[in-house]
Amino acid sequence: MLVPDPKAIRRLLTRYATLRIALAEQETPEAARELADVSYTLCVMTGTRDVSDAIAAADALLLEDSPKHASRQPHRSGITAPGPVPLPGAVIPDREALRQ
Repeated sequence: MLVPDPKAIRRLLTRYATLRIALAEQETPEAARELADVSYTLCVMTGTRDVSDAIAAADALLLEDSPKHASRQPHRSGITAPGPVPLPGAVIPDREALRQ
């Protein structure tokens, strides 16, 4: 299995958090579309189908990447997945859904 670059994962998590904040302040179609793209990319890079699973997997990947002998606390992105209302494009459809 290919392992994504930790720097790329960190950039995506940062962009995801920034877009979530921007959308909470003022919803725009551009920001919503970009958030959907970032969510999809996180899912693809982590091999998951849901953005909350992608964030958890990204945290695990970053934890694995941290120095084994460091005395600091394990790295966590601090990002939480969206609440009960799913974001548009945050879930990758299965192949059957794409064919319809």
